[in-house]
Parts: sequence; structure tokens; C-alpha cells
Amino acid sequence: MRSSATASADDEGEEAALDEEFDPDAPLQPDAGGRNRKRAVLAVLPFLGIGLMCVLLLLGWGLEPLWAFAILPPILFCSALAYIVFSSDFLEDRT
Repeated sequence: MRSSATASADDEGEEAALDEEFDPDAPLQPDAGGRNRKRAVLAVLPFLGIGLMCVLLLLGWGLEPLWAFAILPPILFCSALAYIVFSSDFLEDRT
């Protein structure tokens, strides 16, 4: 059996470990290998969503599907390019 002093010290250690695991206010740190995929996804996802909503809006207006999907490749290309830039910290040394 453990004493109450030992049990409370262990509980505090467990709470500290849990606090270190997830801190919503902590800045995003790069993942192993120097890539920060989470930051890249969070930065690109709103713009990709807006682009896809524009495609759906054009389809909803009754335009020919070819014209609506004509804007899809530039949206996907720009989103992929932005993901690569944000995940690899391409501009980190220029700020």
C-alpha cells in the first residue's frame, strides 16, 4: 500500500503529464522531420472549402457542369501549393 503523501505526489505527476499532452493555447510545433502538417491543413482548409463552395454554387445556378468544373483544377492546384509551402516552412527564413 502507498501512503497518502506518495499517492498525492503520483496524482500530481499524472495531472502534469496530462496537461503537457494537450495544451490548446500552446503554439503549433513542427512535427518530426521538420514538417508541420497540422498547421498546413488548418491554413489551407478554409480556402479549399470556399473554392469548393463556389463550384457547388455555380452548379446550383444551373451552369453547364463543364464551366463549373473548369475552376476546380486551379482551386486544387493553389490549395496543394499552399499546403506544401505551409508544411515545409518555405518562407520561414524570409520573415
